[in-house]
Amino acid sequence: MTQETRDHDALTVFGIDAGSDAPPFRQLHDAAMRAVSEGRLAPGQKLPTIRALAAHLGLAVNTVAAAYRALEESGVVEGRGRAGTFVSLGSDPVDAAARRIALDAAERLRGLGLDRARIRALLDEAVGASGAQPGQ
Repeated sequence: MTQETRDHDALTVFGIDAGSDAPPFRQLHDAAMRAVSEGRLAPGQKLPTIRALAAHLGLAVNTVAAAYRALEESGVVEGRGRAGTFVSLGSDPVDAAARRIALDAAERLRGLGLDRARIRALLDEAVGASGAQPGQ
């Protein structure tokens, strides 16, 4: 899956119901929370830019920015400056660092044109070569 495809998939998570009593800010916030809990937004996945999401939904940039700020304050997403906003990798610093390494490795292998099965096989092989025992 290309970055463009993942970005488009993330856009589909968000929608606004004009007939809802909930304000757009709350609808965006709740949609992201549901998508994370259901696994439709995965740890480390990049969210659409604030401007792109605002344009996609026909909302003010400040409305989307407020929803992203609330999600960041609750620890669901993390802003990485110019790199963008991403679904949080977790509160455990070791687990978060490990996820970053795994995501980086997967992206680099995907960049070589490898499919998911081959990437998994290579990562499993690397774990075995590292001397880690099953369950460790």
